Amino acid sequence: MRKHEMTQSAAQCLRLRWMPRLSVIGLLLFTVLSAQAQEPRERPLSRTVPGRETVPSQRERGTTPARPSSSTNESRPAEHPLKPAIRLAEACLETLEDIEDYTALLSTREYVNGTIVVHTMAMKFREEPFSVYFKFGGEHAGREVLYVEGQNQNMLLAHEGSGLKSLVGTVSLSPESPEILKENRHTITDAGLRNMVNHMITRWEEESRYGECEVKYYPKAKLNDSECLVIECRHPTPRRQFKFHISRLFIDRETNLPMRVENYAFPRQGGKPMLVEEYTYSEIKTNVGLTDADFDRKNPRYAF
Repeated sequence: MRKHEMTQSAAQCLRLRWMPRLSVIGLLLFTVLSAQAQEPRERPLSRTVPGRETVPSQRERGTTPARPSSSTNESRPAEHPLKPAIRLAEACLETLEDIEDYTALLSTREYVNGTIVVHTMAMKFREEPFSVYFKFGGEHAGREVLYVEGQNQNMLLAHEGSGLKSLVGTVSLSPESPEILKENRHTITDAGLRNMVNHMITRWEEESRYGECEVKYYPKAKLNDSECLVIECRHPTPRRQFKFHISRLFIDRETNLPMRVENYAFPRQGGKPMLVEEYTYSEIKTNVGLTDADFDRKNPRYAF
């Protein structure tokens, strides 16, 4: 009995002796754990496995449209480089909203049926109703073309100024007739500054769905005697969704009117980009007060 009582007494003394120390240790441990729980944890840095490269996605290769990420944790993707260019082109359309008619000198260079066709035309244009009059110079000097929407059965009227064809007199042709398209890439219904810019905007909006696009600006370019802002869009690699290798839009810095469009085909291996089409408007005079007589075949100044 005594030995058992002595053992219990010794154990009780040992517990009393270590209890203060255990309390202090527990308090310190509790303090450390509490501090760690309150301290913010940093996300681990992403690591790249040596010798393993990232394979470009279809979007990065430009074969599929670029789409914004659906993840809310990722930052918003950068704006496509064509978007500011589209806004500048749209500003040209806003300028054109206040223009009812104009006269201009239109010069064209187009790749048609394997050759470059060049035309120079004095032009009269009216927005409502859509009306166009051309008088050609150069190789086809004296040729006149007239088109008024809703008149002449929506046909264009044309006559040659010289040569055997001039003996035929005035002919009535569909704007889409093969005889017209053998010398032109576009129909007469595509004529005018507004149409020129709209075609560019439509194509740039479509191309802005894809990558592989380089856009440059030349703010002090010269075109004849005018200072222009030139917007250049370039696609380095031929793709099904890209119609042209290089496209350029010239905007008059003083009037904010579009003056020229250039489009170039993708070069063949080892070659240079080939001009496909170029349209230049110069000597533009706006809101000159054109009347029905300016688009009437019976105008005594015309030879229809």
